[in-house]
Amino acid sequence: MRFLSVLLLIAGAAIGIFYPWAMSNFSGHAIGTYRVYEGGRFRPVTVQLAAGDAPVRVLVDLTARAERVAGQQRAVLTLTAASGGRTALASALSFNHTDNPREASPQLPDKIFRDEAGVIDRVAPGPYVFTVGPGDADGIDMRAVDLILRAGTGSIDERAEPAGYTLMGVGLAGLVLSLVFGRGGGGRPQNPNSQPPPPRWGRNGSPRA
Repeated sequence: MRFLSVLLLIAGAAIGIFYPWAMSNFSGHAIGTYRVYEGGRFRPVTVQLAAGDAPVRVLVDLTARAERVAGQQRAVLTLTAASGGRTALASALSFNHTDNPREASPQLPDKIFRDEAGVIDRVAPGPYVFTVGPGDADGIDMRAVDLILRAGTGSIDERAEPAGYTLMGVGLAGLVLSLVFGRGGGGRPQNPNSQPPPPRWGRNGSPRA
């Protein structure tokens, strides 16, 4: 039972955590990375997209002080993507689900946080204007913001994350139960001195009637 529980924990982590992360960051191929904020100024970026690029996953990297971003409930950044006068994507980014930000430099306290703005499922060939701006969060000391576009990315099954966490919960419960019952079944070895000595037989050893 313990071995099966460990397998369920591993499978749950793979489905609920690793699979969405891998699909978001590694599926498809990179279109490019574009600096949209630096030196205190935001600037829009125009990218030429082709129909074959669809679906296009839009990611944003934020370089900032970690203590200001962690646990943030308000939108830190906003992003819109437009083509031909039509909005293809609009998103508010809070970066509050990033558990392990990357180090910008060992000598600096800044961290790099990544958030997903969304996916452009259908691409009309032509220029797309990506505009990133500040959200309503206060006190965010931003150093840089990068826009990352990936083409031909696979879509993430929405059922994967809840199914993965369910498997992890079942595996964890099974592991705890196996440890509890395993410990109770084995018990501590009995002290041989706690039992009365066996009766002795033979001369001067037979019990009295």
